[in-house]
Amino acid sequence: MQIEGHRIKSRADLEKAVEAFGFLPYFANEIRGFSLEEMILPRYWFSAEEGAWEWKGPVIKQTGCAYGKFFGHKAVFVSSEWFADLANYRRDGYDFDARYDDGLARYSDKQLYDLIAENEPVISKQLKKLGNYKKGGNKGFDSAVTRLQESCYVVISDFVYMKDKNGEPYGWGVAEYSTPELFLGEDFTKRVYEREPRESYERVFAHLKKLLPQASDEQIRKLLK
Repeated sequence: MQIEGHRIKSRADLEKAVEAFGFLPYFANEIRGFSLEEMILPRYWFSAEEGAWEWKGPVIKQTGCAYGKFFGHKAVFVSSEWFADLANYRRDGYDFDARYDDGLARYSDKQLYDLIAENEPVISKQLKKLGNYKKGGNKGFDSAVTRLQESCYVVISDFVYMKDKNGEPYGWGVAEYSTPELFLGEDFTKRVYEREPRESYERVFAHLKKLLPQASDEQIRKLLK
């Protein structure tokens, strides 16, 4: 299935697109047409009407997809079918503790990863409080949580809305973080390391090459690096 000409008009359409394509970036990027931003009807893109932002959490829950900053520091929906291969390649076959023990992860990333693993699912507001990420305290939360997502050790498992004194939700949804091991469960843990990392890379590359005939090999490699 190719993405060119595809239009998203509802949350159900978005759920179907995530499942059908396997990979769907949220924002426009170097590959023309390869984003929710370009596929969705304008009336549902950051408007007063319920749309893309409000759909994110329900789509994650309904499809069981992974969502996070996986391509070029920007958010992407990845179906459960394809996330195990992406994670295997990005992790290079390591679980997080082994990666850290081999000197391949920063101590600041380990601190944050351990906080998430001990408290998951946990919203960013609570996570910052637990980790003392504030003025005069620990620094680098945004950079560390992005690195953990890009290496596929952490995903955004929902967006949680704060509630006013009347119990009504308000404002923007707050990211809730989990490990894929908890959020995606046994289906993920049984498959994530079943192939060699290079084989996982080649599978994902071939899938994106078929999905995106308008993209060059170099553009696809840039997404995956």
